[in-house]
Formats: sequence, C-alpha cells, structure tokens
Amino acid sequence: MYDEKLLDRILRKDNLDQAQKQVIKNKGAAGVDGITIKELPSHMLENKKDIIRRIKQREYQPSPVRRVEIPKDDGGVRLLGIPTVVDRVIQQAITQVLTPKFNQQFHEHSYGFRPGRNAEMAIRQSLEFMNEGYEWVVDIDLERFFDTVNHDRLMNLISRTVKDGDVISLIRKFLVSGVQLDEGYKETIIGTPQGGNLSPLLSNIMLNELDQELENRGLRFVRYADDCIIMVKSEMSANRVMRSVSKFIEEKLGLIVNTTKSKVTKPNNPDLKFLGFGFFKDYQNNEYKAKPHQKSVETFKYKLKQLTKRNWSVDTKYQVKRINQLIRGWVNYFRIGYMKSLLERIDSHTRNRLRACIWTKWKTPKNRRKNLIKLGMSKYNAYRNSYTSKGAVRTAYSWILTTTITNKRLAQFGLISSAQHYKKVRA
Repeated sequence: MYDEKLLDRILRKDNLDQAQKQVIKNKGAAGVDGITIKELPSHMLENKKDIIRRIKQREYQPSPVRRVEIPKDDGGVRLLGIPTVVDRVIQQAITQVLTPKFNQQFHEHSYGFRPGRNAEMAIRQSLEFMNEGYEWVVDIDLERFFDTVNHDRLMNLISRTVKDGDVISLIRKFLVSGVQLDEGYKETIIGTPQGGNLSPLLSNIMLNELDQELENRGLRFVRYADDCIIMVKSEMSANRVMRSVSKFIEEKLGLIVNTTKSKVTKPNNPDLKFLGFGFFKDYQNNEYKAKPHQKSVETFKYKLKQLTKRNWSVDTKYQVKRINQLIRGWVNYFRIGYMKSLLERIDSHTRNRLRACIWTKWKTPKNRRKNLIKLGMSKYNAYRNSYTSKGAVRTAYSWILTTTITNKRLAQFGLISSAQHYKKVRA
C-alpha cells in the first residue's frame, strides 16, 4: 500500500509545532546561517508557510552542516555536523513520523535512540548473556560509522518502508547537503552527519541489517547505535564470529571495521568498554557485574576538577549548582554499576577542593578571620590561622577548614554527595 500522504503528515501543524518544541528543548548552537534557538520561534512564524510550500514543490534545499570537532577520551576527535535550526525542525518532524513505522521492525536488542529504551537496558541485557555462560565478547568497532554510510544502500533500505517519493527526495537532500568547513564547502557523497536530528534513526535503519543477520545466525548480541558487542561461549567461536561478521559488515553493508580497536576478549578485561561501562567478575556470587569504566571515571574526575578550580571567579552557589548537575547526571547514568567506595573517595576529594576554592575567595586575612569566627572558631585561633603560611590545598585538608567548613555545612549549603545520591537512585 502506497503511503502517498506521508509528507502531509510530516508537515502537519501539530507535528511541526512538536518538532520545534523539541529542537528548542535540545538547545544547541546555531548552524551556518547564524539563526539561534532563541530566534527560531519568530523565524518559523514568519517563514513557515514558505518553507512548507518549497518542501511540497521539492524546491527546499537544506543548508550545509557546520563542522565541529569534539575531543574523544582516546585522544582523537569526533566530527559533528550542526544543521541550521530550521533544518533541525524539519529533520525532527520527519523523525517523529517515521520512528513508529521503523521502530516495529527493529530488533529487541537494539537500544540506542529508541522510545522507551536506554543504555542501562543494554547493559542489563549484556550482563544477562554473560551470566548465562556467554563469556567471550566480540567487540567490533565501526570506523567513522556516520562518515562512511553509503547513501544508495541507506535510501534503498528506507524505500522498502517509505513509499512517498517526496519524503524519499527530502531525506536524500539532507544526506547530500554538504559540510561547511573553515576552508570552504565540501560535498557529502557518503555518510550522514552525526549531530542531526535524523541521524540516529538513519543509523538504526542501516544497522538493523546487521541485527537481522546476527539474529539469523542465532547469536547473542546487544547494540546501541554503532556500538555493538556479541557474546559467545568459546574463544574459538568468538574468533570465527569476528572474521565472518566483519566480512558481512564490509561486504554487505559497505562499512569499515576498525581492526586495531576491534577485539575478542573476556568481560572483565580492562580494555573492554561498552557505553562507558566496564565489567568485573564477582567470584563470591559467581556472576559478572557492571561498573563505570576507568576512562569514564577519569573523565568524571577531570570535569569535577574543572568545576573546582581555585581561579574560577564565580559565586560559590553557582559553583555548587554546576557540581551538583554533573554529579546527578553522571551517577544517574551509571547507577546500575557498582561504585560506592569509588564515589566516597571522589566526594572527599571534591569537598576538599571546594574548601580550597572558598578559602581562596576569602582572600584577605581579615576576611578569613571574620568567616572562621562565623563558623565557630575561637577569636584567638581564627586570628592565628587567618595568617597561616599553608597554601589553599593544605589548608583545605587541615583541621582549619575540615572543622569549620564541615561536610554537614557543605551539605546544608546545597552540595550533594555522589555516594548518597547513588544510594538514593539505587534504592
């Protein structure tokens, strides 16, 4: 049955309004035209009718995406493409209509960018397979997935479900809209820009072919976007699967397998990192469990360090607010992992760094003396310690501040404990 009115559903007022709200909620930077999220409502109000007309007449031409580089944990960079805010609204409108059509086709063990699914569910399923005896992991790394997708293959897969030629034409226009670099415009004859609202759905459509192939082979696997691990029962099977699946990915899907990063390993190998998690064997209970990977922990510590720099001249309340946001987000994401003692150590270090920040902000001996007295120190000790020759860090770790700016006082001031928050979200 031909879906001739699909474009009309995409361009319906309620769908476009919902797409606009979602784009505003997601925030983000301006594209090549410089129009910001703040300016989007008025721009759409003024130009929406013309945009709809041009799309219906196949005259609409998406703008090139603005290329930005995001540093990766391994030292490399992730290339993101930032579409204009108007293009993001249109992509979001397409995604909202197409997602229900494709979602029912996707595999149950595909968890990325799908309604009602998340990374935690992917980790739980991975642990289930591991604890059923599938203790060898085939970790296949796709090299620059978003930059290597073959447009013709992708459009062929889309056209099996989407029968509206106008929608097909519009999606292809987004794929070939190009990239704006510092040195000029670059065509995109392959790839789908990572960063667009449509890209996650397109990646799932492309990699659903891999899911179905793995299912047909009877393999246990978990996929989240382009991150995929396959679990088998023996090293011999794992090596065989690595060879055959890599061949399928390169020959049938036209993607590139990064042979230097792909590996066959056991779950408790420190080199295995999946969605930011590592795994370990609890020999007492004879089961695998999850924990934040060491690289994820180091990134978290680094971000906390940046938020507790002594030369950051912001109000302490704002500083605590930013620290709390980071803690909540990180702990909520990794809550399935075992990390109680880790978080207790991080809490202690964070509190002392914040104490050092507060001591530095007090600046003068007079101001330090006044604040120490307010916090309950005797006038004699406050006078003597306000002139201490110790640096801010040594002072923060000493009784001078640990007995005045106590853990309880920091909590009353609003600083949350990552260990306590972890306990709360695990309950």
